[in-house]
Amino acid sequence: MINSTKMNHSFLENKIKLGFLPTPLHNLPRLQSKMGKYNFYVKRDDLTGLAGGGNKTRKLEYLLAEAIAMGADTIITAGAQQSNHCRQTAAACAQWGLSCHLLLGGNKPHSYNGNLLLSHLLGASIHFTGEHRKGEDLQFLKSQLEADGKKCYIVPYGGSNFTGMLGYVNAMFELKEQIEDQNITIDYIFFASSSGGTQAGIAFGNALSGLNTKLMPVAIDKSSPGEISMGQTIAELINEAKIKFEWNGLIPLEDLHLLPDYNQSGYGVLTSQEAHAIGLLAATEGILLDPVYTGRAFYAMLHQCRQGLIPEGSNILFWHTGGLPANFEYADRLMHYL
Repeated sequence: MINSTKMNHSFLENKIKLGFLPTPLHNLPRLQSKMGKYNFYVKRDDLTGLAGGGNKTRKLEYLLAEAIAMGADTIITAGAQQSNHCRQTAAACAQWGLSCHLLLGGNKPHSYNGNLLLSHLLGASIHFTGEHRKGEDLQFLKSQLEADGKKCYIVPYGGSNFTGMLGYVNAMFELKEQIEDQNITIDYIFFASSSGGTQAGIAFGNALSGLNTKLMPVAIDKSSPGEISMGQTIAELINEAKIKFEWNGLIPLEDLHLLPDYNQSGYGVLTSQEAHAIGLLAATEGILLDPVYTGRAFYAMLHQCRQGLIPEGSNILFWHTGGLPANFEYADRLMHYL
């Protein structure tokens, strides 16, 4: 999707193939008929194709390319027990013959379900780390594995570093091409933002491609005391990208801000809001969201529209970042609300 010769940034091509790209872009006519006043579209990164799909596939195409180039034989990453990122990392490692170690928060459950079950089936070695779900123990495990002769590469929490964000810089060029091919315009893009890499890539790619669509990232998690804020993380990633791309353009500050009012229940806590958003899209369009990320972001989009915070007649894109397997872990709570 990117003419790297013209842009003189050939490192954007330094990736392996993991996903089925480009992912579809299509409208949501039945949702439009229910909501009125707005034109809705969806970008289907739930269909990237890697063991259930999701946005992390785009990041992993760059991250694993870097790992392989460095001679790594073992990949280490971290997340929550229902981490979509960890499930896709395990699948990518299986495809490329790499050992995979996952550090997952919480204690070992009596039975595995959802993403945890899939990560196990995909051959990952799983380590349960109690309160540490954001990779606090990555370096410790790396030292242990290297002492046993392994060549390790750490994929950061959420795949969110400069290398990982390249997946969504590339994705914005893909989106621009699809928009032009379909002869449509997009005024707003809503998407879930948690570890920062997807948002940083979208924001930078939005400016670099000249698409310049209004971004509406929805905060999914909260920063812990003493932890770097999401805004600072995203700004640092974009500043690194500007240096490496030798790009001196400006990115609107609002593209670095997150919609903060939808994460009050905490990370991974399903409320009636997410449940009803999941039910609405499933029943109207046959598209399944997840209870942690896309369900929350989709609810935020609906709420913004219902409150009149988005101008009537706007063309709104929801970027579906995947996560279907987690629904099985949340089955009882979903049934309670629906």
